[in-house]
Amino acid sequence: MSQDSRLAALDDGALARRIAEAGAASDSVAETELYRRLAPRVRLYGLRHLRDRQAAADLVQQVLLMTLERLRAGQVREPERIASFVLGSCRMTVLELRRGARRRETLLETWGDPDAAFETPEPPALERERLAGCIEALSQRERSVVMLSFFADKQADEVGAELALSGGNVRVIRHRALARLRECMGVGEGER
Repeated sequence: MSQDSRLAALDDGALARRIAEAGAASDSVAETELYRRLAPRVRLYGLRHLRDRQAAADLVQQVLLMTLERLRAGQVREPERIASFVLGSCRMTVLELRRGARRRETLLETWGDPDAAFETPEPPALERERLAGCIEALSQRERSVVMLSFFADKQADEVGAELALSGGNVRVIRHRALARLRECMGVGEGER
């Protein structure tokens, strides 16, 4: 008798008990079989109560992941009644989703204007030639620190090792160089 046919012969409760007994070692074959059996039930519950295919698919993932985690941790008191546990988890999850949706609606009604469109501000245009000129105006040491910090994406200690400086000294040089670049680019304190 193959392992697949042995698993098929087990009922849901026996599969759940097998997963619980495996604990942290996890019995992926039994978990897969239990998931295969319970997923359609959870999906139907989700479709009936949420009336949305994507929300029902999310419910399947959320409830069955939580179920498997609880089984592995030994937190399901009666593994032989796993179908009831899953149904109760579905019910509680759907109730929480509805409560959250009601809270969001209430907050929007109270504080938000649902008709107002949110527009993301345009990022400031980067003036490449001007920035290049400002970088050239820095001292050689400042320019090296800025280039290694931002273009080579190195930490202050790495830059310091490369330039024979301490990490603290690199941070001070970088801070001053950035202030000079802001000034050169005409970026005021309020525009940052």
